Order: sequence, then structure tokens, then C-alpha cells
Amino acid sequence: MKITDIRATTVSVPLEAPLRHANGCHWGRFVRTIVEIETDTGLIGLGEMGGGGESAVATVHAMKAYLVGRDPARLEEMRFLLANPTASLYNNRTQVVAALEFACLDILGQAWGVPVSEILGGRVRDRVTFASYLFFRYAAADGTGTVRTIDQLVAHARKLKATHGFTTHKLKGGVFPPDYDLECYRAVAAALPGDRVRFDPNAVWTTEQAIRFGRAIEDLNNDYLEDPVFGLTGMRHAREKLRLPLATNTVVVNFEQLAANVLNRAVDVILLDTTFWGGIRPCVKAAAICETFQLGVAVHSSGELGIQLATMLHLGAVVPNLSFAADAHYHHLVDDIIDGGKLPYENGAIRVPDAPGLGVRLDRKKLATYAELYRQLGPYAYDQDPARPGWAPLVPNDRWADPTDGREPFRG
Repeated sequence: MKITDIRATTVSVPLEAPLRHANGCHWGRFVRTIVEIETDTGLIGLGEMGGGGESAVATVHAMKAYLVGRDPARLEEMRFLLANPTASLYNNRTQVVAALEFACLDILGQAWGVPVSEILGGRVRDRVTFASYLFFRYAAADGTGTVRTIDQLVAHARKLKATHGFTTHKLKGGVFPPDYDLECYRAVAAALPGDRVRFDPNAVWTTEQAIRFGRAIEDLNNDYLEDPVFGLTGMRHAREKLRLPLATNTVVVNFEQLAANVLNRAVDVILLDTTFWGGIRPCVKAAAICETFQLGVAVHSSGELGIQLATMLHLGAVVPNLSFAADAHYHHLVDDIIDGGKLPYENGAIRVPDAPGLGVRLDRKKLATYAELYRQLGPYAYDQDPARPGWAPLVPNDRWADPTDGREPFRG
């Protein structure tokens, strides 16, 4: 079996409402690039990566010169062909390699008649449990969806629990001052007694702020405090002063950093992202290292559509030491580009697809619809807050949004 073609399509898929974060905002939509690899047997494998537009499509199409005529089963060969460690200093292709790996695994599963999880060693669970992912939100164009006040946040958390069955809740902070984040986080925990909670300010605090916040939440049912500061040194200093686990998807995202953390621990829980690590298989390898050195493991979310969600599900299915509920932005989407629409939550979990390959297929009409939406709207500045033109956060930050500011930049 040989690769005959590689295609890329950028899509823009709407969210329920714009999602605010410490470094800017998701402007009411996710922009993703869908990758397809076609073979001489007629099988087509699917991949997905963040961002898009002409540059992303051109980068994916440039991989034809490397991969057309090659066997999609030779994944280690592909890794060194496209992402040789030294060459990668000049052409950072991690997400591209991940999307291509997804598609090749999808092809192999279809050819062999098995789900990707069986190729990766076989599943140890059939469902992956997820945390709700709570964001402060601007209103959508129709004026609905605002989450800014404590009451709005608590109501949103309760609604997600009632709708999807979540029993773990993650709050994305770092938008407002740390004291306001603390009030909000404690209010969510109090409103959902017995449920687990976790907090992520996207690494914009000082070490001192992280220590103060961490000590103030020690009495809660915490999973962990995620990326309170930036860098392994800052995380290590905070960890020395705290009695709750620290987690990261920021400062341990490759094997060199994982080795450094093993040798001089700064982080307790590694959040594995199938795009940031360059594919599902590197995440499985990293999880095995974490198992050896007794590090916690969870699945990270970088703003997925159904194809990447499927990779997260297959990863979660085969990792025996999956210590925590996975993250997902998925419930914020209003639609998807896969056949049958969005994968459903059942009691806070999603079933691992059983069909061969990744177990999801493209809905060609929706792919065309959301590709056209991207052409109409174009990209957006992920690292900008539309209510504060010209703003940029510092690291550590002191340019907080005002929780009393009710401006709604997206309302029609």
C-alpha cells in the first residue's frame, strides 16, 4: 500500500460563545485544518491540526514531496523523514507530523479492520471520562452565553453537569485578577459538592501568586493546579511550597523536557496532547515513562474537532495509567465535520469508536460548509482580546481584565 495524495482543508466551526483565556480569546469559532491522505488502495485517512489558512495548507501540501509513494505503515521512517531532531530546529513540523500520523493510523486501521486503539496495544477501557471545561465567555452575536460573574459561572457549571454528566470541572482562569479567580473557583467547588475540580491560569502568575492561590484551595477536592507559572524552574519553586499536585501541558511537551522533569521533579501530572507531542504514538511512549516514574497522566485538549477528539479517545483507551478525567473543548462546539454530528457524552464520558481506523468519517457537505465559512471570516488573533484593542499579556501578567467590565464585542 502506497500514499498517492495528501490534501488539506481549513475550516471554521462555530462555538456556542467566544471563550476567553489568559492570552486572548477564541473568537466564537475554532479554525482547524483537516488533513486527508489517500492511498493506491482507495483508502483515505483523516488527520487534524490547529490553525489554518494558506500557510497551513501549503505546509501540508509540501509534504507530498516527502510521502507520495511511501508506505503509510512506516511511521517511524516518516517521523525521521519529516521531523529529524536536528532538522526540526529549522522547520518545526510537530503538529503537521501529528496530523499525518493520525491519518496514517486511520488508514492502517481501515486496512486491517481494527480500531486504532488495537494497533496501539489494545484498549483497557471502552469509555474515556471528561472534565467540564469552564471558560469565562463573551456573549455570542445573539447576546447569549456570557460568563463573567460568579453567578453566571456557577450556573454554567451546573448546566454542563446536568446536560453532560460531568463530575470533574476545570476552570480556565488567568483572565481576571487572581483574587477574583479564587472567588470563582471556590464558588464552583461549593456549588458542586463531591465533584472534583482543577484550575488553569495558563502560566501567567508569579511564583508568589501561585503559592498564595494554591494554599488557599488546599481544602478543596482538587485534581491539580495546572501551569500556575511558566517554566520548569518556576513550577519547581511553587511545588516546593504547596501540598497539591502541579500539572502541565506547557513546559513538558517533549521527551527532553520529560527527562528533565524526571531527574529534577517540578511537575506531578503530565497532560498529553496528541498534537503538541507529535502524534498518538509519542503520547503512548510518554505515558509509559510516566508510569515508570510514578507521574500522573491526563489527556490535554487544544481545541479539537471530531477527528482529533477520536485520537484523544484512542489514546485514553490504551493508557493504563490514565489518572484523571480528560480535558475537551468539544462541548463548546455547536457542530462538527464528521458523519453523524458531534460524538455524544454519556454520564460525563465518550465511547471510544469501534469502527476500523479512528472510527470517524468526514461529512463532506459540512466540510464544504465550514471551509466556506473560513473563506468568509478568515483567521482570528488567538492572542488578542477584542474588547481591549492593542492589549497583550505579560508573563507574569499584571494587565488583568476588569470583572465589572460588561462590554460585549461580539454581540450583533
